[in-house]
This record gives sequence, C-alpha cells and structure tokens, in this order.
Amino acid sequence: MPDTAFPSATAALRIEAEIAQWISRFALDSGDEAALLAGFAERLQAAGLPLLRLGIGYVPFHPVLEGRGLSWRRGPPAGVEQNVRLSGEASALEGSPFARMTEQQEEMLRRTVGSTYLPGEFSLLDRFVAAGATDYLAMSVRFGAGSTLGAIPGLLLSAQTDRPGGFAAEEVALLGRLAIPFAHAQKTMISVDAGRVLMRTYLGQDPGRRVLDGTIRRGTAETTSAVLWSSDLVGFTRIADAVPAAQLMPLLNDYADAVVGAVTEHGGEVLKFIGDGILAIFPFGGAPACIRALDAAEDAMAAVATLSARRAAAGQPRTGLHLALHVGEVLYGNIGSRERLDFTVIGPAVNELARIEGMGRTLDQPLVASEAFGALSAPARARLVSLGRYALRGVRKPQELFTLDPATARGMSPV
Repeated sequence: MPDTAFPSATAALRIEAEIAQWISRFALDSGDEAALLAGFAERLQAAGLPLLRLGIGYVPFHPVLEGRGLSWRRGPPAGVEQNVRLSGEASALEGSPFARMTEQQEEMLRRTVGSTYLPGEFSLLDRFVAAGATDYLAMSVRFGAGSTLGAIPGLLLSAQTDRPGGFAAEEVALLGRLAIPFAHAQKTMISVDAGRVLMRTYLGQDPGRRVLDGTIRRGTAETTSAVLWSSDLVGFTRIADAVPAAQLMPLLNDYADAVVGAVTEHGGEVLKFIGDGILAIFPFGGAPACIRALDAAEDAMAAVATLSARRAAAGQPRTGLHLALHVGEVLYGNIGSRERLDFTVIGPAVNELARIEGMGRTLDQPLVASEAFGALSAPARARLVSLGRYALRGVRKPQELFTLDPATARGMSPV
C-alpha cells in the first residue's frame, strides 16, 4: 500500500467540494486553460495528493490543428507546457496511453510500477517511469453530441505520482470525481476558443472581433476610409477546365497561402474569398497604409513567383496574380438579409476597385494602382510608374493608373 497523508473522509469531502467550486468559478471568470490546469494541480497538491504531473489532451474544433495538449509538472519550477499537432503531422502520442484509450474507447487506464506497469507497453510511459513516476492514471470524459461548439469528442486527463506504491484508492476515486467538473470547465473554454477561431478564420481578425464584441445587428455599419486590395489568379477559368478537379483545391490553397500571408504580415485584413479572388483592406492611415499595401503586394507577387516555379518543377499547374490597389471611403459592417449577414465593405470605391483590377488584364500588368492610391503613396512614389490615363467603365472621370516599377519590384515577371 502507498504511504499517504490524505485527510479523513469528512475532510476529503470538504476539500473535494472546495476544489469543484473553485473550478466552476474559474471557468466563469477566465478562458485560460493553462491557468485552470495549474490551479487544479496545485489544489490537489495542497490537499495531500503527491502529484508529479497532471496532463490533458483533446481534439480541438479547428481548421488546421488535430490535437492539443497541456501538461503541468511539479517544480521547482512548476509550470505548464503546451503543445499542438498540426493537420498532417505525425502524432507524438502514437502508441501512448491516450492513443490506446481513444482507439479502444476506454474510460480509464492505470499502470503502477511493481504491479500493472509493463516496460515496453507504452514508450511514453517508459519515459515517465525513467523520470521518476511510480503510478500513472488516465481517464476519459466524453462530451455529448451537440454539447460543444463543433464536434469535440471529449477530454483525456492523466495524473502521475512519484510516491512509492503510487496513488491510494481514495485518491484515485477523488480524481475520478473531480474529473467531471474539470472537464465541464474545460469544455466551456474549448467551445469559446472554437468560436473565436471560427470567427477569425471565416470572417477575418477584425470582423471576427467586432462580431464577438456585439456588432451583429443587420445594417450596423460604419463609414471609413481604407486602402482596398483585390486580387485573383491569372487564367483560373482556363486552368479549371484543363486540369483534374482534384488538383484545383491544392492549387487554390497554395496560392491563397502566398497571398494571404503577405497581406496579414503587413497589417492587412482579408475580408473574403470570391472564387479564386481575394478582397482585403488595410486600415487607413494615409501614406503608411499605402506603403504597407505596396510592401504586401511585392511580397505576394514574389511568393507567387516562387510558388509557380516550384509547382512547375513538380509538373503541377501554375498561374500568376492580378492585383489592384485603391483608396476610398466604404461602408464597413453587417450587410444582408435577416437570415444571412455578411461582414464586408461596399460603396463606389469597391466598384472602382473591380474596374481597376480589370484594367490589369487589359494592360497586361500584374498590378494596377489607382490615381488616389498613387497620390497618397508619395513617400514611395519612386516605386511606382505611370501607365497613363484611362476611362474606367462606370467611373465619371478618366484617371491615371500606376504599377510597380518592374525594374525594381520583386515577382513582376509574367507567368
């Protein structure tokens, strides 16, 4: 039997109630998963459980993450380590107790050194034992279908001790009971995080934040000035007709990564994908915003050129980029029907942006910037060259158009 200083049954019930209440209160006040795990571990420690490690793992509802885990370890120094597994990556938990429980849908797994622990059964557990663990307890708490935001099957929780003989029976029972309120609190945090991720992923950083802050009423919009970005892929319709459908999605994703990465890196906000096209804005700040947009344009075209060369070497279909930059006043907010809203920008400047992008095809230029953009880009005017004055369909006055100087710009070569 393990040595234990665990309190009496009456004291244990009081401690259990206090910890469960703290968990519930913490989940109402915070979304910090690491602090929740650390606080839970520290209170178990204070109650007399000789914890060495306490860990959790779950499958998040996320577009690119397939696994997330947090692990608290007793100090000094005590702390929480976090790790994630990206889509397509090999799992670090392959062959672990968590993987076994997930595959076989087990609710509990325990391995005690000198009793049920078998060296070689789990390589991860072998490493824990080598680091001093004498007992390993893992539990699975399932979430009901539809009880979370997205399909999140449940939570896996593990506890380790280095006390000779391992956990006492009443300690295992206490962990099993407290796993329920802990999983409930964790489920709340996971669902909130999933909502934020979905808003950020599908609406964009700023629109997602605005919606979560309460800007959700139909017709709620503000008038603002912005640097506007519109781009699409060269000859995508032709490519779509010529290549197998299975190759189209990887092509779109590859080029979207190149363009979106450049936009966001320079402070831009992607508002929407329209087929192979991208609509983005740069929060207006005069010349600095225009310069950020120019920097993003150069980076995007350079990234597209590099990507196209790599795809060509691999025998994959490739394309180029048409890009338009403009400055104007827009309505920014919730627009749509009672049942379906979109957080976007509208206004004459957006219509003009589409006309300017069309001139890129007419003039055979990868980038075309408007007269208004050129006027505000004075500090970077040496990077622009005039294309002449043109009448734009639906726009009253002809205007001068610009492009990046091909002698100095990166990525300006044709497809």
